[in-house]
This record gives sequence, C-alpha cells and structure tokens, in this order.
Amino acid sequence: METRVCLYCDGPMNLPRRGAKFCSQKCGTYYRRKLKRSNLPAEMTSRDRWMRRSALKRPLTVRGKAASSTDSSTWASYSDALESAAGVGLGFALGDGIGCYDLDHCFTDGVADLWVAEFIKSIPEPVLFMEVSQSGEGVHIFVEAPEGPGTKIRGDRNIERYTSGRYIAVTGKIFRV
Repeated sequence: METRVCLYCDGPMNLPRRGAKFCSQKCGTYYRRKLKRSNLPAEMTSRDRWMRRSALKRPLTVRGKAASSTDSSTWASYSDALESAAGVGLGFALGDGIGCYDLDHCFTDGVADLWVAEFIKSIPEPVLFMEVSQSGEGVHIFVEAPEGPGTKIRGDRNIERYTSGRYIAVTGKIFRV
C-alpha cells in the first residue's frame, strides 16, 4: 500500500479522511497561501487552462471528473483550480503560446546534473518559469512558444518538449540554476 504524505510538508498523514491531502488544516492553509503568492507568471495564471491532477498525474476538472488536455470545456481559471479540493494538485494545458520542456531524471543526490544549466542556456524561446517536477527528479521549463509537434530527445538525457495537446502537473517548486 502506498504511504501517503502531506502535500505541503511531506510529513505523514495524520488525517484518516479518505482523499485528505494535508496532515492538518494548518498545512492546507499554508499550501494555498503559498500558491496564491507563487511566482507562477501572469502569462500562465491569466489563462483559463488550469486543471486539477490526481496522484497518478491524470488531469481532473475542478469538480473531480476526468479532464482533457485538448478539451477547453474541462479547464478552469487559475483561482478556481487553486481553490478546488479535487485531486492532489494543479495541472496546466499547454498551448496558446505556452510550451514546456520536461527534463526527467536530471538530479543526482538532490543536485541538478551539470548538463541542465547548459541545456537551459541553449533554449531559444523566452523562459517564463522553471520548477522541480512532481517526482522531485526532474525540471519543467515553461516557455513562450508557438504551437507545434512534440519532440523527444533521448540518449543520456531524457528531454521532451511540448507546446500543445498536453498538460503538465504544476508543483510551483521553483527551480533556479
């Protein structure tokens, strides 16, 4: 059985309620305040492209039903998604000028691998926001980008770039080079 941890403090869950995301009301309040003050750029928070996400990173509507990365009727405003109790976190539907590079497994012993900084410098688009992914082992780099086909770069690096038709689980955990 999967051990559940608090979404805010990563501590053990003290609340027996099924679907609880925080170990206490205090952690839930701090989490919502943190996201409201977050450094997410206005280019993202001003667009109604937000969803909730399940623990398995499946997109959900703010009411907890299945959402889609290609069906705008299942998306919501940032504030509505933030206030929703559905799922365990936020997700953003890429498109409308916002894309994302997804770098997987790029940390060693909690430190970003050396190639990450070099890769970020090579990105041709304006970077809006960088965060540590849900796994804690990757980086999301949100960029201003026109819509186009997705790209996967393999080899010793696992990099994907998407600009439409996908959604990204957003953590708000800022990544700095």
